Amino acid sequence: MVQINQNSDWTSQEITTIVRSYLDMLSLELAGQRYSKTDFRNLLLEQLQGKRSKGSIEFKHCNISAAMKLLGYPSIQGYKPRSNFQKDLLDEVIRQIATYPSLDQIVESAVMQPAQMPLLLSFDNVPQQAPQKSHRVAEPLAQYVAGHPSKRDFLAQEARNQSLGLAGERFVIAYECWKLEQHGLHNLANKVEHVSQTQGDGLGFDVRSFDLDGHEQLIEVKTTTFAKETPFFLSHNELKVSQAESQKYHLRRVYSFRAQPRFFTLQGDIAQHCCLDPVTYRASF
Repeated sequence: MVQINQNSDWTSQEITTIVRSYLDMLSLELAGQRYSKTDFRNLLLEQLQGKRSKGSIEFKHCNISAAMKLLGYPSIQGYKPRSNFQKDLLDEVIRQIATYPSLDQIVESAVMQPAQMPLLLSFDNVPQQAPQKSHRVAEPLAQYVAGHPSKRDFLAQEARNQSLGLAGERFVIAYECWKLEQHGLHNLANKVEHVSQTQGDGLGFDVRSFDLDGHEQLIEVKTTTFAKETPFFLSHNELKVSQAESQKYHLRRVYSFRAQPRFFTLQGDIAQHCCLDPVTYRASF
């Protein structure tokens, strides 16, 4: 009987096989095509000749998600990034990204695709818990990637998708009005304001709303079509306003926007919730 060796280092051939499988799934997901993670995992079990367990494969998928995020690429929904991976895994991801047919074209199409606000009759299940701030990826790996020619920050490109950003803001406004209407606060619901449209986008927030006690809330909206843990980007002004108006300020992170929109909220100083790159204010968990 073959012994499952899930804790020892993966061989180079095993890493090559699982990275290719991951990129195949990611390409299908970004192209909007149906696929089965279970089918891919079962095929991997066969290719790895039973030497790895299902749990070991799932954990390695999460490592690859962390490597993709570090390289500025989206990751597969459901494989939460786990950053305790080795450089040989990162090197293999970089190598395969460079040669994978049409991957950059598929990703660019996904991040720049126009978006519209979805129609939801109820927002009961939309608010979710925020991710917790945790340790960064090892600094040598981060420095290695920063100067690597393969780094393509598609996540920053998505952040510049004005259609997606506007749709996310309208989604949050619809939620705020629904929330207030649910509690009979019709006058407050009528006062919710899309200030980035009525007053310009230099205020450091996008929406002016109210809590159930009538206190003003300043809401900055950041929208992604990708997973909950996907990093987002702040301007210097947005960071300053989050610190100066910490009692009122709420960052609303909308995620999985095209598939099943959800959001979490970070109140007050964003630096207290996220790891910030001091140059770009790239915020991650």
